[in-house]
Amino acid sequence: MTQPPIGEFERIARFFAPLAAPGGLGLTDDAAVIEGPAGFDLILTTDAIVEGVHFLSDDPPFEIAQKLLRVNLSDLAAKGAAPLGYLLTTALPKTRDEVWLERFAAGLAADQARFGIGLLGGDSVATPGALTLSLTAIGRVSRGAAVLRRGARTGDGLYVSGTLGDAALGLRLLRGELPPLQVAASTFLAERYRLPRPRLSTGRHLVGIAHAMLDISDGLVGDVGHLAKLAGLAVVIESATIPLSPAFRMALAVDRALLALALTGGDDYELAFAASLDEAASLAALDPPCTMIGRFERGEGVRVIDEQGNPLRLDGEGYRHF
Repeated sequence: MTQPPIGEFERIARFFAPLAAPGGLGLTDDAAVIEGPAGFDLILTTDAIVEGVHFLSDDPPFEIAQKLLRVNLSDLAAKGAAPLGYLLTTALPKTRDEVWLERFAAGLAADQARFGIGLLGGDSVATPGALTLSLTAIGRVSRGAAVLRRGARTGDGLYVSGTLGDAALGLRLLRGELPPLQVAASTFLAERYRLPRPRLSTGRHLVGIAHAMLDISDGLVGDVGHLAKLAGLAVVIESATIPLSPAFRMALAVDRALLALALTGGDDYELAFAASLDEAASLAALDPPCTMIGRFERGEGVRVIDEQGNPLRLDGEGYRHF
């Protein structure tokens, strides 16, 4: 009998985790932590984006470049790190000409100025396949201060920054899978898909407050499950408390089933973290606000409940590559 293919995280654990250096954290996190000079640790993270998987073929090259950089900066934010520099690898089809590259480079330049980071090197190759881009970001944090995925405690609240589900809804909108919305709402949702907002200042503020943290890239339920598993705990998510944007609420008023996108849709790149219940008021006052949406407790797994405390059934936990 043919065995089903193993998933993304099982592949990492079986084949690559045994190769990890000490700073690699057993490949259970989204970044490595390496002791650096003068009281700092260096944070290294890498993410790739692929045409047709992470961005649409007709997306503007200016914004593709910004998304590539920002999804990596989001990993630095989840460690509480400040950006230092990055390495870039491009695998380009021959159809991407100099005009495309000029706009791509301009997008990188704009975000380098915005986020205070610069290019350190990399590689460029041609491919007969889909456009593939990989970026390795390097940041730094005070020695021993990096916020890891492991560390959630029994009784901690589960918090998220910003609003959830906008990017997943924006992708549906761009694919023509949603009824028309007001122009301002449509523009907002499309931008949230194409241009993540790495929460660098929020991440640095959370150093010493968050016990465990990650950024939401593959969907809230699936990603928060990593925090719970590494802590040996369960996590309960209260769906009625999920922070939603006015644009999302507008779509939700037409189709209540869209709430699932806020729970399992990918590309949010907001921070999800465990912290004391006592921090709720001060965290809600941040810009953007951080909202408590659940709690960590004894047990295992992720449970989503509705306003009445009843289990909410979902088709899946989030995006998986394998």
